[in-house]
Amino acid sequence: MSESREWLIQWLRDAHAMEEQAETMLSGQLSRIESYPELSDRIRIHLEETREQARRLKTCLEGLDEGSSMLKDAGGKLTATAQSLSGVFAGDEVMKGSLASYTFEHMEIASYTILIAAANAEGEAEIARVCEQNLREEEVMAEWLKSNLSQVTEKFLTRAEADRDSAKR
Repeated sequence: MSESREWLIQWLRDAHAMEEQAETMLSGQLSRIESYPELSDRIRIHLEETREQARRLKTCLEGLDEGSSMLKDAGGKLTATAQSLSGVFAGDEVMKGSLASYTFEHMEIASYTILIAAANAEGEAEIARVCEQNLREEEVMAEWLKSNLSQVTEKFLTRAEADRDSAKR
């Protein structure tokens, strides 16, 4: 097996773990957001996309006669759980979660951009296609977050003036 192919497999495993982490992070956010229905609705949609992205990546790995990394998947979920729990203690949890989500989306965008280049270099057109589909979904989510950060911030500040606890979530 060529070194380039080994890197492609490694990066696919990393991306799968990244999506497992995202699923845990999004699930945690969704379970605690009560006062921001538009944000909750969008997170719910992206959570389903995230689950599908992980499934697609697993199919790509299986097509290469490889599997995902249970250690990386577990590590990603553990990290997301810790991040999620830390938000419980923040007085501005919805803002911290929005910041983390926007940042995470850009990490995913970079990861898929790398994977597309690696898949194309290896002649793996189907893997490149899957990664392009995942990339488009991540770009749409990042753009939605960017477009709505001001609105969420304004709603948070208004709610914080009236009732700090309801603003948090």
